[in-house]
Amino acid sequence: MQEDQIIIIGAGPAGLMAAQQLALKGFKVHVYEQNKAAARKFLVAGNGGFNLTHSEELESFVKKYEAEEIQEIVKTFDNQKVIQWLSDMGITTYVGSSGKIFPTKNFKPIQVLKAWLDELEKLGVTIHYEHTFLDFDDSKVYLKNNGEDISIKYSKLILAMGGGSWKKTGSDAKWVETLSQKNIEITPLESANSGYNTDVPFHQLQGQYLKNIKVSFEENSKIGEVVFTKYGIEGSPIYYMNRFTRKHDFPVTINIDLKPNLSEVEIFEQLNGTAKISSVLKRNLKLPTTAINLLKTLDKESYLNIENLAKTIKKFPIEVLSYRPIDEVISTAGGVAFSALNSNLELKNFPNVYCAGEMIDWEAPTGGYLLQACFSTGFWVANSIADS
Repeated sequence: MQEDQIIIIGAGPAGLMAAQQLALKGFKVHVYEQNKAAARKFLVAGNGGFNLTHSEELESFVKKYEAEEIQEIVKTFDNQKVIQWLSDMGITTYVGSSGKIFPTKNFKPIQVLKAWLDELEKLGVTIHYEHTFLDFDDSKVYLKNNGEDISIKYSKLILAMGGGSWKKTGSDAKWVETLSQKNIEITPLESANSGYNTDVPFHQLQGQYLKNIKVSFEENSKIGEVVFTKYGIEGSPIYYMNRFTRKHDFPVTINIDLKPNLSEVEIFEQLNGTAKISSVLKRNLKLPTTAINLLKTLDKESYLNIENLAKTIKKFPIEVLSYRPIDEVISTAGGVAFSALNSNLELKNFPNVYCAGEMIDWEAPTGGYLLQACFSTGFWVANSIADS
């Protein structure tokens, strides 16, 4: 048994995973959380569909992460190992129609979390709530609890404080300033898995969906569903494009293929008849009302020119101006740069201090990939410590 005390800041998925793996190896672990309960963002995310990972084959799975460092980390504790880990805690899962992995119907998010916390308690992990992170040095971490400043000596310190989205869950990213002052390189936080503010407002389409369409930007494309809002456009294919548009200055143009299963030539042949355009769109091409309404936002000349209309059905341009504000998006890009970390996710400037989870500079689309990387980085750090 190891007697050294390991301190973890943050009781989210990454911090709890690190705590569990270390406890399994005999380490004494204390987790400090600023909220009154653990994993609030984990639970909030579950409200929109509790996908814990994805069933995709590993080779293509890891390509959803742009950072090569995260790809390697995810390979070590991959989606199949997450499914087994859940099963070991009595949480059965199933594969949804989109390939996402969900807990079976009888397991709600709060029940999954309770099973996890029960397991941690059995392993002797202690979680201290309402402790706000202030700072750390080479040997101590400084916290505030009930208005009192406290310092705790550590042998190893794991920082797992999350990104900057959904502040109501505790992900306020106040750690950015603290770490920056220690000359730790931080890539500025930006909105990720975000909707786009658009050049043309879609008030008349607000709340309407387009299903089974293909969104593209440059050579990147994604089939799925999008919804129009008062400010622009949302949906998983839109979120997927974030990391590609991030490499460019706004405004940029994304394109929507309203009929992915037909070629432009086939669409033109359907339009090139005697029937009214609106009838062809509805009856022959079977475009939904939302798609037809979108096409009617074109000027009259463009709408009536069937050659132009065929091209536009395959490539409807939408100019986007910006992402949504960080506080309302699903996740954030940016964070502690990999250049500031050793391969074991230990800070180069502070030996024995590690980072895990979303506070590291990586980005992934929705669909289970975000949680997967949080689980994987927690697992990676725990094994790095155990092997050191």
